[in-house]
Amino acid sequence: RQLWWGHQIPAWYGPDKKVFVALSEEEAKAEARAHYGRDVELERDPDVLDTWFSSALWPFSTLGWPDQTPEVAKYYPTSTLVTGWDILFFWVARMMMMGMHFMKEVPFRTVYLHGLVTDEKGQKMSKSKGNVIDPLELIDKYGADALRFTMTSLAASQAGRLRLAPARVEGARNFATKLWNATRFAEMNGAALPKGFDPASARLTVNKWMLGELARANQAIDKALTDFRLNEAANTLYEFVWGVVCDWYVELTKPIVQGADGPEKDETRAVTAFVLRETVKLMHPVMPFITEELWDKLGHRAEHGPLIGQPWPAPTAVDAAADAEMGWLVKLIQDIRSARAELNVPAGAKLKLLVIGGNDTTAARLETHRPAIERLARIEGVEAATSAPKASLQIVVGEATYALPVGDVIDLKAESARLQKEIKKLADEVGKIDAKLANAAFVARAPEEVVEEQRERRAQAEQTGARLSAALERLGV
Repeated sequence: RQLWWGHQIPAWYGPDKKVFVALSEEEAKAEARAHYGRDVELERDPDVLDTWFSSALWPFSTLGWPDQTPEVAKYYPTSTLVTGWDILFFWVARMMMMGMHFMKEVPFRTVYLHGLVTDEKGQKMSKSKGNVIDPLELIDKYGADALRFTMTSLAASQAGRLRLAPARVEGARNFATKLWNATRFAEMNGAALPKGFDPASARLTVNKWMLGELARANQAIDKALTDFRLNEAANTLYEFVWGVVCDWYVELTKPIVQGADGPEKDETRAVTAFVLRETVKLMHPVMPFITEELWDKLGHRAEHGPLIGQPWPAPTAVDAAADAEMGWLVKLIQDIRSARAELNVPAGAKLKLLVIGGNDTTAARLETHRPAIERLARIEGVEAATSAPKASLQIVVGEATYALPVGDVIDLKAESARLQKEIKKLADEVGKIDAKLANAAFVARAPEEVVEEQRERRAQAEQTGARLSAALERLGV
């Protein structure tokens, strides 16, 4: 038998069991006549079934049906089917019909339709194009977790394309490495979870904030998985682990965990260990191998067994006051860093931070977090002021304006001219792309991936232009 367009072609047997494969009996007889030199009686193979008809029986035929096996009783019906949208009628609908006919019950209640995997340009993979990506090669190079995370993060559109590129898998591998290194750093600094630790006992603002961020990530991932928004779950994990835990919490608490012993250090070590424990639980469905290994390295396997058998984490409470205070601090440092980068302020230059119009709450926060601001934003001194100097860049956070005098470290006029030139260049690029996209002939004739690339370039140019315009406005010249 052979497969032809989803159907199995019948096989016919001659008197000496010679096999003739054909689409019809007439064609088989013609082949036999050519072989034997005369008409002969043929026997048709009785075990030939249309491919999709056979596949339609899959939910119960694989369990031993038509016998009433224990497997049929236990596993039929299932709950969720995961498949590509392109075989919705060929397979999914037929499984439903066969289940209702033979089993008197539908085989599943939920169908998750994912997109189709293509190359990074959105083109279907084919040997003739030379764009086939072998998943086994990606696994050998970057690991199974990296490929699994990449595919999950791409699953944004049920009817679209999952544009697979080796660079994205490499990025996912780097993400796994980031989590591994953060765990090693925590271990090296004595992070350990005391027996019976209650996260509600945390007293330090930075720790209460971190626990709140964990709770928000937990809630967002719960909702994303419930709604089958797998890409949102993966992206939330990425932003939480890399953007919150590694970039902020680890950096903000370094002076504590590397400082003198005391209650603050003990609490921070415990909260760090708790956050890492809950994080590997949240990541386990997407990156099962590295999280299982980290679970063991953190010492939890010996006490609780494998990670895969643990209960799913439940969100803890969020401290609104700690959230507001640390949110202010993170935004202030981020805006200072962005302003410096956009204006090409030398990395080694330490600037003074002038505060205009800050209220008592802001003044108290500045005093509390002065060491972190000076260290992470490369600031040398924080002072109150009545107005911003001319040669300064300005940012606004909350009710206060923050000025950074830069007249001694950059050429303001030259920097202003550079920004204006870049903004104009980006605006011209947006205009050219708009003209292309407004051309109906171009949109109709160009490959879909080319049109999509133009839209992406436009969005990126517009975003960069807005950022540079904000930098020029901050410069105030």
